[in-house]
Amino acid sequence: MKRKVLSTLLAATMLTGLLAGCGNSSEPAANNNSEPAAENPAPAETTPAADSANAETQAPAVEAGDEGSVLNIYCWNDEFYRRIRDHYPNYEVIDSTHGTIGDVSVVWNITPNDDNAYQNNLDETLLRQADAATDDKIDLFLVEADYALKYVDTEYTMPVKDLGITDADLANQYQYTKDIVTDSSGVLKGVSWQGCPGVMFYSREVAKDVFGTDDPAEIQEYVKDWDTFNETAETLKAKGYYAASSANDTYRVYSNNVTSKWVVDGKINVDDNIMKWVEDSKALVDAGVIGTHELWSDDWSQGFYPEGKVFAYFGPAWLVNFSMAADKEGSIGNLGGWAATEGPQGFFWGGTWICAATGTDNPSLVKDIMLQMTANEEIMKEIVIADDDFVNNKPAMNAMAEDETYSSKILGGQNPLAMYCAGVESLDLSNLSIYDQGCNEEFQNAMKNYFDGNTDLDGALDLFYKAVVEKYPELTY
Repeated sequence: MKRKVLSTLLAATMLTGLLAGCGNSSEPAANNNSEPAAENPAPAETTPAADSANAETQAPAVEAGDEGSVLNIYCWNDEFYRRIRDHYPNYEVIDSTHGTIGDVSVVWNITPNDDNAYQNNLDETLLRQADAATDDKIDLFLVEADYALKYVDTEYTMPVKDLGITDADLANQYQYTKDIVTDSSGVLKGVSWQGCPGVMFYSREVAKDVFGTDDPAEIQEYVKDWDTFNETAETLKAKGYYAASSANDTYRVYSNNVTSKWVVDGKINVDDNIMKWVEDSKALVDAGVIGTHELWSDDWSQGFYPEGKVFAYFGPAWLVNFSMAADKEGSIGNLGGWAATEGPQGFFWGGTWICAATGTDNPSLVKDIMLQMTANEEIMKEIVIADDDFVNNKPAMNAMAEDETYSSKILGGQNPLAMYCAGVESLDLSNLSIYDQGCNEEFQNAMKNYFDGNTDLDGALDLFYKAVVEKYPELTY
């Protein structure tokens, strides 16, 4: 109970700071993709600063000086740990949660995302940050795009310029990765080593069986827009294949191509492209060419293997490399059986950002980690080659896209990087808002009832509206 109360207070504090920073505007700040966790306004005394945006803007840059003896890093899995372990200069491993950098002990506080446990733990610890012993303070923590604003638009995160990081240092990074962690007053509050443009991954064997070719350029003609994709789904069905594992596989593609925000003038708004996803998905589900499985479920994952009979999944590099059983014997990825093509529309999904916690006693080390892991071109190339990741560095990615010696084993020897590079430059985040995570989750939950025949469309929309208003009482519909 204590954790829940503390988490709610922290989130409400963050929402209060956001509204102050926006001049109490009813319109959420642009260039973010996250949800406030508060369901009720917090008491005034829990607000950490009356005008955190102005305070952050005027704060002097951190001067290099005595550093702390312990660097505390908070994250939800071991991905960043592996990046640091494998690529950060002078990192020495003690065990899976402890290491050293020079004379500094590094402590990894890893709490899985399940049931919001990571954010709850982070929230509670940040609330204690000001009074914590020096060696217990959070120094840096990681956030995802869907909830970045919850932390970015508060005083709990430091502007990167206050660490001494300049615009010139980050000039080679993709703009959208900066937009996601820029607060409502235009201050950059984090950095990322990743870019996450999405493509369509398809089974080479299915492609050859149905279309007589697995060439990406030729397959693109069968999926070049949604109407063509839907027609192709019927062709796949006739040969005994599913076009995709689930309607949820295509959701991110549609939701990243909206022309309006989820909330307009305090009212919940369902964009036309979201409704097109509903219309298209319902037709495909009724035709039996896609399912309604939850992402990450066992049923959804069956298509990672040939016997699953699934043609395509949609996602960025991390999906096919780390989430589609490529390390499992007999999987399509392990056999090098996937290929990539652009698909019906460009989109992005996910990513991880590094934020410096206000109050860190290791500002110089945090700065160096940020710069080495997100702006060092040679390290960026190492990550591409060793980890098959798409990195947040234009020169590195352009060079690797043209490197004839680079290829992806999972993609059957294909080099997809030029495709990713083209996609990441076209990303438009102008319609992202602080309500995106909650609205996206509740919309998919509600529409599953409709797709499965448990309610009609009006009933599903009603379920959605009520769930969102319960989560965000300030909204109407």
